Amino acid sequence: MEKRNKIIYWVVTVFLSIGMLAGGIQQMLQIGGYNEIITKLHYPLYVLSILGVWKILGVIAILIPKFPLLKEWAYAGFFFAMSGAAISHFAVGQSFTEALPSLILLVVTVLSWYFRPSDRKIITKNN
Repeated sequence: MEKRNKIIYWVVTVFLSIGMLAGGIQQMLQIGGYNEIITKLHYPLYVLSILGVWKILGVIAILIPKFPLLKEWAYAGFFFAMSGAAISHFAVGQSFTEALPSLILLVVTVLSWYFRPSDRKIITKNN
């Protein structure tokens, strides 16, 4: 069971990392159609640079060993960013298809967080 969970963790975490890193770089550089997407969602363009940098830093935090509190913050940031993105698509009347990439990354974020090994979790007195 432990080995299976570790495999699931790394598969979804690699997928999450690739998705967030690719999106983060494109957002930071404002390429890949993100200017059009963010404009349709009625957000200012500078939001792309902020989100891009945060996503790149979040990927680094999740992949490096140690720093479990930082990992929790990164997962929370990914959760808020992806759920907010999906809600934003729906709020402006866009289709499920346009929100799908955000929803997929949201699910992958939750799966990565859920299956993370114990050495990547915050240890509390109750653990």
